[in-house]
Amino acid sequence: MRVRLQIAALVFVMVQSVMFGVGLLLILTTPLAEIAFLPIMATIAASIVISAIVAWFIAPRLRLRGRSGGTGRAYA
Repeated sequence: MRVRLQIAALVFVMVQSVMFGVGLLLILTTPLAEIAFLPIMATIAASIVISAIVAWFIAPRLRLRGRSGGTGRAYA
């Protein structure tokens, strides 16, 4: 498994939980709470898809952490 995929998998869990929590709060604090079943299912699906994309773009930036401009030289 590639390193980017491994990092993205770890980041995905964190991003997905935050996105789902924000979506759930938005649903439950609005009048949608009366018919919450369908909006919550949509929130689950949307948070999974969006989180996968966000995690894929965050992963390379985490590999560059501690490097000077990505050149491989560590900070002093």
